[in-house]
Order: sequence, then structure tokens, then C-alpha cells
Amino acid sequence: MALVILPGLNNLIDDISEEKKLPPQVVESALREALLKGYEKYRRTFYIGTQDDPFDEEYFSNFDVGLDLDEEGYRILASKIIVEEVESEDHQISLTEVQQVADDAQIGDTVVLDVTPDKEDFGRMAASTTKQVLAQKLRDQQRKMIQEEFADLDDPVLTARVIRFERQSVIMAVSSGIGRPEVEAELPKRDQLPNDNYRANATFKVFLKEVSEIARKGPQLFVSRANAGLVVYLFENEVPEIQEGAVKIVAVSREANPPSRAVGPRTKVAVDSIEREVDPVGACIGARGARIQQVVNELRGEKIDVIKWSSDPIQYILNSLSPAKVDLVRLVDPEGQHAHVLVPPDQLSLAIGREGQNVRLAARLTGWKIDVKNSHEYDQETEDSAVADLISQREEEETLQKEAEQRLAAEQTARAEEDARLRELYPLPEDEEEIDEEYEEEIVSSEERAR
Repeated sequence: MALVILPGLNNLIDDISEEKKLPPQVVESALREALLKGYEKYRRTFYIGTQDDPFDEEYFSNFDVGLDLDEEGYRILASKIIVEEVESEDHQISLTEVQQVADDAQIGDTVVLDVTPDKEDFGRMAASTTKQVLAQKLRDQQRKMIQEEFADLDDPVLTARVIRFERQSVIMAVSSGIGRPEVEAELPKRDQLPNDNYRANATFKVFLKEVSEIARKGPQLFVSRANAGLVVYLFENEVPEIQEGAVKIVAVSREANPPSRAVGPRTKVAVDSIEREVDPVGACIGARGARIQQVVNELRGEKIDVIKWSSDPIQYILNSLSPAKVDLVRLVDPEGQHAHVLVPPDQLSLAIGREGQNVRLAARLTGWKIDVKNSHEYDQETEDSAVADLISQREEEETLQKEAEQRLAAEQTARAEEDARLRELYPLPEDEEEIDEEYEEEIVSSEERAR
């Protein structure tokens, strides 16, 4: 068959490559796969409505498409095995037929033949299939490229540009580096900041939250402005002491989207210093608050508390409730990490924060359950009795949980023993194969020892 001409093939490949941000060779590979699927559809149309469709899943595995970019066309090629008697014309060719053009041909050799149908015979259905498969293959290649490019980024924070809005999400353009093409990323509603103004072409720093491997119509990159990782990144870029390793961020507790509009976004950052002479809090705040102000500006005015981390839980809890002044911290249940914090009446609202935000963030930061109490009204005996009841309840729940786990483990052991007994009585085919293999190995070992 003659080459099927596709006028403008090179321009088509270049245009797709430019539009989809894919290398030309990737587009060529996708086009070959699509044309092959179109050929399969063409062949299957001859059997529509019949019962003797011979094509299974692997039927066309020996077919390929040859693109000729110089002549701007393609051929369908089939690899066939030389046999004495042909049983499948698509996979085999007779020795007699091949010897008419190649005297030295032998049975078992493989030849490649041109089986391209005429362009007019190819059919509308086959052409439509080719177009659909090409679009799908290009999407798959884009998805694969994005996964490879973004999945293992050293720096998870990207600069993003707003391009459009879909429902409550913001669709942004991001790039993995200088000179790399932009791809679309989705910023869902829950990951947006309430103080951000997402107007078209506005740029923001975003945290790469997820690279989705699931096929979907929209962007497969999900970014966030609310992730605590963004705060860590901003401090690392503003504080040289963190970059040098003299100061480290130990923990971050962030509430970027408070449950009520009356409460603004707020973050608590616990820092520590490796070197004694370095003040970790002062290093993060900077002269006249210059460093922390840069972080606050990037987060559109979010309130940020930088506190000193401490290995002493009492001191750590006390620091975490900053800026409130604390009279006393009582670790009423160290094992259950439960603490009572006593503050003066005039510091009560400040320690708790508006709608409980300050104490909530402090609890997340430290990992302790914190109850803020009025120091003037605190009755230690009554409180200790209540805590004792809570400890008793917790211990009872832990005991029940442990007993349930032990019962489950015992049931699994008994089930495994019963399965082993049944397989010994009624071996499965794979068990018999393993026994035969072990027996053969023992015989070989015995013979080797005998030598």
C-alpha cells in the first residue's frame, strides 16, 4: 500500500507540542498510538453485528504505525512469522509467499509488511476513534509529565498566577522552575485565605499540597495558601539564622480559616536555637519587626505569634499562651497530657482568645489539652477530683481498647491455625507445587552431600 498522506503533519505536531507543552517526540508517539487504535476500529467495523469477531485484547500487538515526517504521511505495519501453513493471516505468512521475494527466508523468521488501508477505506468511525484516542493520549502524557515534574520538587512553595475561577476554586498557573512551562493548579475554597484578593493575573506564594494521580478533567495539582508549610517557607526565606541552622522551627499551629468571620487568621510558631547566644524569637521578628512583617504582608495581615520552644512542658505551655500573662501551669494528668492554666481575671479573655482561638492554637502547638482557669476562683480540691474521674474514665477506655485488641489478635491467630490445618488436610494446587519443589531441593542437596 502507498503512504497515506497527512498534509501539514509536521505543523500539526509542532502546534500540538506548543499548545500542550509536550516534546514533539511525545506527540509523535501519541499520534502513532492513536492511528493504531483507529486501524483497530477500522478492522472491527467489518464484524459489527456478527458473532465471529476474532479480535481479542492482544490481537493487534504485532501491529505498529510508521510515521514518515519527510513525506508527511503514515503506514500501518504488521510483523508476521513465516510458517508452513497459515492459520492467522494477520500474524503469519507462508514460506512459499515470502520465498518469491526472498530466497533465503526460513520458517520462524519474522517479516514486516505494509498493511495500510486506503485513506478512503479508513472510514469516519476509525478517523473519529483516532481523534479521540489522540486527545486522551495527550492528556495522559501531560498528566505523566506533571507527576514527574512536580512530585519530587525540593521546594514545595511555588509562585502562582490567577488565571480564572471555577465554582469556588481559583485556577492558577504555576511553574516548577525558570524556563519550565506553566501548568494549571487548583486552589480550593478551604485552602484560600479570607484576606486574599484573587483578581485575574494577581500573583501569590502557594504551597504544593498534592499531585493527583487520578484521571480528572481539571488540574491535577492542588495548592494551598492555608497550609502551615507556607509559613515555614516564608520564615526560612526571611531569617538567615534559620537558613544557616542556628535557629530551627520546632512546631507550627495555624488557623488560616477560622470558624467565624469575627475571628481573623492566626498562627503560632515555636522556635528554638542551636547556639546559646542566638535569640530565636528575636531572630524571627527582626529589627523593629522587619522580618516578621514581611511574612505578615505575604499572608495579607495574618496575626503571627513567635514563641520560644521549651523541653519543659510547663514553660512551653506558658509560652504558647502568649501574649497572656499566666500565674501557674498545673500538669494535672501528665500521662494524658492534660494541664490547667491559672490566669488573673483580667487576662482570662486574652488567654482564651476570641472564640477560644488562642488556647486552641496553643493546645495544637504543644500537644497538650489546656484548660484556662480563673486563678481567683480556682478550687484545687474540686478540680483534682474532677480530673481523677477523667483519668479513671481514660484508663478504663484504654483497658477496654487493649482487651479488644488482644481478642482480635487471638481470633486472627486461631483463624490462621485453622487455615493451616485445613490446608494440610486439603492442599491447594500451589501448596502441592511448593511441596514438590521442596522435595526436589532436598534430593539435590542429598546428592550433593553424597558427592
